[in-house]
Amino acid sequence: MNIADQIFDLFRSGGDAAYFGEPVSQTEHALQAAYFAAQEGAADSLVLAALLHDVGHLLHGLPEDIADRGVDAHHEAAGHAWLSKRLGPEITEPARLHVAAKRYLCHTDPEYLARLSPASVQSLALQGGPFDDEQARRFEENSWHRQAVRLRRWDEMAKTPGLQVPGLEHYRAMLEAAARDHAARNAGSPAVGDPGSQLQAGKGRGEASGPGGKQNDPAA
Repeated sequence: MNIADQIFDLFRSGGDAAYFGEPVSQTEHALQAAYFAAQEGAADSLVLAALLHDVGHLLHGLPEDIADRGVDAHHEAAGHAWLSKRLGPEITEPARLHVAAKRYLCHTDPEYLARLSPASVQSLALQGGPFDDEQARRFEENSWHRQAVRLRRWDEMAKTPGLQVPGLEHYRAMLEAAARDHAARNAGSPAVGDPGSQLQAGKGRGEASGPGGKQNDPAA
């Protein structure tokens, strides 16, 4: 089973569940986040990061009211553990950091904090609350932090009931290209002529690239 089918199966099996206190399903939230990323001209890698940032929720299978029980499921870590075996860091690192980006924005942007939905405020408390100055500084030292912040803003936007956006199949070719690119890099050979090679951050649409992204990382 290829990467697209694996991911689509996850959405088919759990994506219809409500998105943790928000008026959309898991699948609707993911598709809206990817749509907003594409609308802003983000690199394909960041569009995929937006699509997959909450895949950890589909993996752990915990109930919708998990936050009401006072539990942080650490879905970003579960998602990263699964995704990093299949896709490159230009996708997996912004996705992994989207919770840290929320805490960072709550420290640096009062308007962002004021606009959080009640469900997002509840999860913020479980996730550790806004960063302090030192945590924010360390987050800024991460080479993927700008991409994570962009992703986080799309994350907050992606909660509109009934919004018409492209479906999962729209991202099949993009996912398969990303998986080929990741496999080629792991094998130590460049994917010459492969459109997937354009998925690396910084190639094709002006995204800033970074080396690996975990050094001095408050979310690691």
